[in-house]
Amino acid sequence: MTATTRPAAPTRPSPDPLRRTSLAAGVLYLLTFVSVPTLMVFRPVQDGARYVLGAGSEVGVLWGSFAEVVVALACVGTAVVLFPVVRRQSETAALGFVAARIVEGSLILVGVVSMLTLTSLRSDAGAGLDEASLVTAGTTLVTTYGWTFLLSQSLMPVVNALCLGYVLYRSRLVPRILPTVGLVGAPLLLASDIVVFFGVYDRLAPVAALAALPIAAWELALGVYLVVRGFRPEAVAALPAGGQVR
Repeated sequence: MTATTRPAAPTRPSPDPLRRTSLAAGVLYLLTFVSVPTLMVFRPVQDGARYVLGAGSEVGVLWGSFAEVVVALACVGTAVVLFPVVRRQSETAALGFVAARIVEGSLILVGVVSMLTLTSLRSDAGAGLDEASLVTAGTTLVTTYGWTFLLSQSLMPVVNALCLGYVLYRSRLVPRILPTVGLVGAPLLLASDIVVFFGVYDRLAPVAALAALPIAAWELALGVYLVVRGFRPEAVAALPAGGQVR
């Protein structure tokens, strides 16, 4: 009696244990782009003196402020979701990424408070308040928003790209071209931010927008890749079990 050998069952590719994490992180990264239209929505507010006295509509400002609240929460969310993964490659970079995201989200909310306060002052403009005081307050609030934007949505992405880009480049969790764009764009945006800080040109200048393009492309491409593909399974399997201090 001869023994028959059964053909081996086809092996299925092992599921990605971090697929939910990568999907959530990708969606949150894409959510951070909902505030892009605020660059146009907040344009009438750039002249705080005219706006607080009644020029322009406040509906767009309210929607823009709401969008920036979403962005602030999404910023922190990306750090919370990715922290366990990033920590397995570098605990130092993971902590830096979380800290930068929290600072970014906090400063965004400070800017939102400035815009909402400006809207409230505009509503009180006809209540017998001193016009000169309203103009001064309006100009101050718009200036506050401008500086918080520079420090939050322009400077902090530099830190984010350096911390997260370093980890993703070393771990190969995503194709290396993606973090490379972020690592190259970070010093360009940092140089532009320093120039804006010292008043060489305005943060709304075309050259400032051009300097921000690589970082914007890196974050958008990362979000899309994580939603569509997720982390590379072979790179996930190669991650250390615990965080490494580097």
